[in-house]
Amino acid sequence: MQSEQSQVIIKRFIITWLCLEKEPERDIFQVAWLENLVNDYKVSSLWLLTGNGAFFSDDWNFSTVKSFVKSECKKTRKRKKDCKQGNTNV
Repeated sequence: MQSEQSQVIIKRFIITWLCLEKEPERDIFQVAWLENLVNDYKVSSLWLLTGNGAFFSDDWNFSTVKSFVKSECKKTRKRKKDCKQGNTNV
């Protein structure tokens, strides 16, 4: 049984896939999205491609991924703010 978080991601993927099947000229699916799921959100590539194994990569779960992404977003916002203020010492 999939977790609630994995069901949300699966649902979004299926909706996108169905839209793409109906209107292939829209070209809305991008392979890079799979790479982002694996690299940024620690979704298991094995699970993503086959549906087998754990949803998240080893030693990761929804809470650790959420915390990691939140921390990275804060760093990015700070860097953008520093750049806008002309602070080059970052």
